[in-house]
Amino acid sequence: MASDKDTLLSMGFDSSRVEWALKATNNRGLQPAMDHLLQHENDPIPDLTSLNPSIPNPTSSDPTDEDEEDVDALNSLGVATAGAIEAKSIKCSECGKIFKNTALANFHAEKSGHDQFEESTEEIKPLTESEKAQKLADLRDKLAQKRRLRASEEAKEHQANEVLRRKAGKDLNKLKEDIKIKQAEKEAEAKKREKIEDAKARAAIKAQIEADKKARAEKAAREKALRDGQPVPATLSSSSSSLSTTTTTTTTTTGPSREFKETRLQIRMASGGGQPYTTTLPSDAPLREVAEFLAAQTLSVDVETVTFTQSFPRKTFSQSDFSKSLKELGLTPSAVLIASTPT
Repeated sequence: MASDKDTLLSMGFDSSRVEWALKATNNRGLQPAMDHLLQHENDPIPDLTSLNPSIPNPTSSDPTDEDEEDVDALNSLGVATAGAIEAKSIKCSECGKIFKNTALANFHAEKSGHDQFEESTEEIKPLTESEKAQKLADLRDKLAQKRRLRASEEAKEHQANEVLRRKAGKDLNKLKEDIKIKQAEKEAEAKKREKIEDAKARAAIKAQIEADKKARAEKAAREKALRDGQPVPATLSSSSSSLSTTTTTTTTTTGPSREFKETRLQIRMASGGGQPYTTTLPSDAPLREVAEFLAAQTLSVDVETVTFTQSFPRKTFSQSDFSKSLKELGLTPSAVLIASTPT
């Protein structure tokens, strides 16, 4: 036969509460323990060693206040004394609740704060089998309702967490998209600047070519006039002076009048052929880095022997200029260099 504890545990009660109920009811049986569990299902489990000892025991009687002779006289007349009345329960004088034993009254006192109790002759009848079954069914319904309520709360919490998780995911995706857009804008801006610098470099090369052609034509005309003993045409002198002024103006305009952090370079080989090499370097970088870049692109270039020439304005950079920065050499913000190697 299963013990009361095993029976209560099989009903789904918590082990610690079962221990509390059995101890509180002094192991008087299954029914008192169930009553205690139902009455204190939401109460915290107390320290059973601190039970209130001030409540009277309903089974005890104290005839010491009565005179023995008076008791004998009353007994001889067939009248029962007060001490002979058997207390069947304990009653709370403040709320009128009746308790079957001292333990239940103690817990009622701890829960409610009531401290006025008295013995009562009212007997608490035990539950019938149908009442027990009904109370057990009610208890199971209550436990099932609690489980459903807890499951509903957990579902709501899970739903709220899912909403937060999705929102965080959307925010993260938006942040990634914003980063991509900004990166694309930066790349587009860099390409735009690169095209502008390329256009400037091509324009400078074209202008230099035209200037060289014009200078060669003027030189040839001047030499021919000298050979023929004729005076040099004034148009050639004024054109030469205008060319010099234009060259000076261009040099001044393209000089380091502004601060450029980077310098874009286009490097062609003096031997001709092949595509030009392009690179962008800090304006503070020495010319030697240009030589090192070119040497990394082609095996025909030696850093220690290569020299550079700028066609417009006409400049030649030797090894002594390699320690100078691109800004100091007037190559910012862009320049076209022709690389020469000794044969």
